[in-house]
Order: sequence, then C-alpha cells, then structure tokens
Amino acid sequence: MPNQFTKLARAAIENYTRTGKIMDSPDKLPPELSTEKSGVFVTLESGSGHKLRGCIGTYLPTKPNIAEEIIANAISAASEDYRFPPLKSKELDDLHITVSLLQKPEQVKSLKELDVKKYGVIVKTKDGRSGLLLPDIDTVKTPEEQVAIAAQKGGIDLEEDNIYLFRFEVIKHSDET
Repeated sequence: MPNQFTKLARAAIENYTRTGKIMDSPDKLPPELSTEKSGVFVTLESGSGHKLRGCIGTYLPTKPNIAEEIIANAISAASEDYRFPPLKSKELDDLHITVSLLQKPEQVKSLKELDVKKYGVIVKTKDGRSGLLLPDIDTVKTPEEQVAIAAQKGGIDLEEDNIYLFRFEVIKHSDET
C-alpha cells in the first residue's frame, strides 16, 4: 500500500519522466520526511513478476532531509541506473516502488556477524572502492554470497584486496501490500 515515502518517490519519478525536471520538495511534509536525515535506496520493479527496473541510493545522507534524498534517488533509479535504459512514461502504471531507509552502518569483524535477511552489507577497501547490497534479497541465501555480490559491484577482488565489512539495517516502505 502506498505511503508517504513511496508516494513521494512516485511523484518525483512521474514528474521527471514527463517533464525532464526535478520537482521541488513539497511544502507540507511530516517531520520524518522534512527534518530527519538518512541514507535512502529507491528500488524500482516492473510487472507482476517484480523484475528489477532500477535501484540507486546513498548509504549515508547527502541531502538536507529524507524527502530530498528520496526525490534525488528515485529520479536516479529511474534514469541513471547503468543496467537499464531510462524509464519511459508508459512504464509508470506498472511500476512497483520500494524506499529503503538505511540505518547507520557499523563495522563487523567477520561473516558470522552478518544475516542476509536482517542486514545489508558494505564491502570497502583502503583505496576507497566500495560495494553495497541491501538485505533480504530473495536470491541471496548466505553472507558469503552477499559479500561476493557487494564486492563485485565495487570492483573488489576478495582474493587480492584487504577489505572492511560493514552491516546496516533498513526500514522498508513498499507500495505493495
């Protein structure tokens, strides 16, 4: 069921897809959108099979509030995810949106501290490369798989690079019931 988080993401995507312009943050927003900050990922899926259509986000806040973070990342997920062409207006009616609010990452010492259902993972190297994978992805069953995928996304070689692991929890808001 749509809520204030997914409604804002959908409005930003619809406005951008139809006009090519980034919408302003609405004036009257609840405090959790207008005063709080968080890293935000926006995941777009299409069709009844929920096929991935875009996913972009920030693991730490980069904007003044959650609303602006959602607007920026929703537009990026719809237009800048290198795996997909930009979203077209005709796709809007069949679009499923999930907004994930990321809690502050915490460093972990081993895979034993990870749980693929509960925690997302960030793999980092000393030279600044990093890869991230959200939690609770149906096809990811083990922490080893989760770390391998995150490392691949960051161009990190788990055999050669010294890595640092971080975990984080998310609060998910989906327009699906």
